[in-house]
Amino acid sequence: MGLEVDKVTEDWRKMHNEELYDLYSSPNIILVIKSRRTRWAGKVACVGEGKDAYRVAVGRPEGKRPLGRPRHRCDDDIKMNL
Repeated sequence: MGLEVDKVTEDWRKMHNEELYDLYSSPNIILVIKSRRTRWAGKVACVGEGKDAYRVAVGRPEGKRPLGRPRHRCDDDIKMNL
């Protein structure tokens, strides 16, 4: 929460979130994360099947799955972004 002096009444007032976003104009963090994740997936896809990064990103572990909800995988995030 930011504070500023009102130009008309010359009293301190609270700034709303939209005003702070406009004031600092920082990029949307969600869009930054999605773009970097997509860029990383493209680089991993280009290196090919012989590299460890590709096997980790695309590979499926062997063995029994644990009880409960399935884990969220990196591959799922990439598909959601596309």
